[in-house]
Amino acid sequence: MTALLEVRNLSKSYKTAKGIFGRQSIHALTDINFSLHAGKTLAIVGETGSGKSTLAKLLVGIEKPDTGDIVLAGEKVKISHFRQYNHVIRFIFQDAERTLNPHQKIGQMLDDVLRFSTIFNLEQRQQKIQTTLKQLGLLDEHAEYYPHMFSGGQIQRVALARALILDPKLLILDEALTALDPSLRAQIVNLLLELQQTTGLAYLLITNHLRLIRHIADDLLVLHQGKVVDYADTMTVFNQPQSDYSRRLISSTQA
Repeated sequence: MTALLEVRNLSKSYKTAKGIFGRQSIHALTDINFSLHAGKTLAIVGETGSGKSTLAKLLVGIEKPDTGDIVLAGEKVKISHFRQYNHVIRFIFQDAERTLNPHQKIGQMLDDVLRFSTIFNLEQRQQKIQTTLKQLGLLDEHAEYYPHMFSGGQIQRVALARALILDPKLLILDEALTALDPSLRAQIVNLLLELQQTTGLAYLLITNHLRLIRHIADDLLVLHQGKVVDYADTMTVFNQPQSDYSRRLISSTQA
């Protein structure tokens, strides 16, 4: 079966100053390879500076790789045309509220996404907004709310609504669950699992919350200094880590 997402030999480096006149290359990612199938969850972990955020930026077209390919649903992604993949891949940031316009109602925000990326007429857009809000446990009247009028858990649902309103096949969550308290996190995780079962949505979860990974992730990839040091199904990595770094990371959560 063809993978929904394939990353092939992806590398990224940055030029930084060295001394007064010199410059040096910092290798953020080196030869990254992995795949993700529909209806599955891949978790990516690693310390600060391991390359997790750089990888996320490459996957959603914010930055361009030096070498390597990103393949979505069997089609090689052209970074210059990344907007055409809005219906396939969507992204949720860590601080959901900061990504929302505080002066815009949620319904207007969702309508903007649909007007920009679909050919729906006004009636179709309104129907899609209502359906999406209901799917995420929100009410029709929430379309008239501003971001500050929502609780923390509701804001996360609003962020999900904005990401899911185009019916993507893949959702990238970059530390999007980390800041939530345990009860809210459990609610959102259960919602994500329910959506995955009903729609076949795939998740790429960037987090260092290993207890969460045990619960939600099918596969686990460990990044260290921009390189993959472990990559297998989640329980295999937990029970038989292949690198000293992975062993330290896992043992630190079990202490």
